Amino acid sequence: MTGIKKLFIVLLLFSLSKIAAGQDSVQYKINSSGKFELTLQGASHFASLALKCVQKEYPNKLGNVLEGDSDLLAPAKMHPAFYGCFDWHSSVHGHWMLVRLLKLYPQMPEALHIREVINKNISQKNIIAETDYFAKPINRTFERTYGWAWLLKLSEELHTWDDPDAKLWEKNLQPLADLIVKRYIDFLPKQTYPIRHGTHPNTAFGLAFAYDYTKSVGDKDLLKMVIARSKDYFLKDTIAALAWEPNGADFFSPSLQEADLMRRVLSKAEFTKWFNRFFKELIRRRPKNILEPAIVSDRTDLQIVHLDGLNLSRTWCMYSIVKALGRQYPLYTLLIQSARKHLLSALPNIANGNYSGEHWLASFAVYALSIE
Repeated sequence: MTGIKKLFIVLLLFSLSKIAAGQDSVQYKINSSGKFELTLQGASHFASLALKCVQKEYPNKLGNVLEGDSDLLAPAKMHPAFYGCFDWHSSVHGHWMLVRLLKLYPQMPEALHIREVINKNISQKNIIAETDYFAKPINRTFERTYGWAWLLKLSEELHTWDDPDAKLWEKNLQPLADLIVKRYIDFLPKQTYPIRHGTHPNTAFGLAFAYDYTKSVGDKDLLKMVIARSKDYFLKDTIAALAWEPNGADFFSPSLQEADLMRRVLSKAEFTKWFNRFFKELIRRRPKNILEPAIVSDRTDLQIVHLDGLNLSRTWCMYSIVKALGRQYPLYTLLIQSARKHLLSALPNIANGNYSGEHWLASFAVYALSIE
């Protein structure tokens, strides 16, 4: 281990000790390889945030289109599985996080409670109701494609877990997953242009998680379409507009999210060539704003707090990108250091007492920690 790396790890450990100050136990640690790991206490902490909200009906942002008075339903009536956590997609990725944590830390104190909650929420009856909602023509754009992507990520997480409860939950969820797959297949040929901004409709993110799902469950038809459309949208891109990032409400980096997709669908050689062309300015170590964590000025603001999520999604994109490029790539160390700086900036703010961030940020943190 080089002296610089040793110094960097010491600084990270010092920062982590400050994060954990005042808490009963350390929630994060650095392993022998210098990588972040979530401790059992940290997993318990994050699980508690999701457990507080996946069955919390209000406040709630429904985002649905009403065709008549009969559509004026309470959230739990409209979405009996995913009514909590302020909005539908946050409830879905809250459930994903609970499954992920339970899979990794089966001994966690909340294990039984998590199983009880998921058993109740992801029941056959509730998922049929959710599927019926999506099946209505007026709702064909509902949660496109952010919520779609997280639903497939939840299904993928269940599919890859050899647990009796998980198999039941996957079976219950399957009709909705199948409908979402059909939605992708129907929509992608019609989407002439990708959506590039750093919020929910971001096309690259929706395609990335759909790709992961297809690889996991063996859906060759959707996989073929995802690869083809990814190349149609992004293969010819040159010189990312890095100086324009971030927008004030981003929780994705448009450029890094695009790269995180393209490393999936291209070979290493193809991706390296594409990355060098697209990130030409970054290779010159500029602009600095893409390498520095975003400043979050008001965590009570539902839009500004998105920037905490941006710091976490930048983290997982950078980790994934450098893995694809390899250790010999000239920007490897720079991107690893930037990723960890982003992670350290965001982790202390996951639970800040404001529901505006607490209802969703833990999921982003767990996914970022899973990637490293």
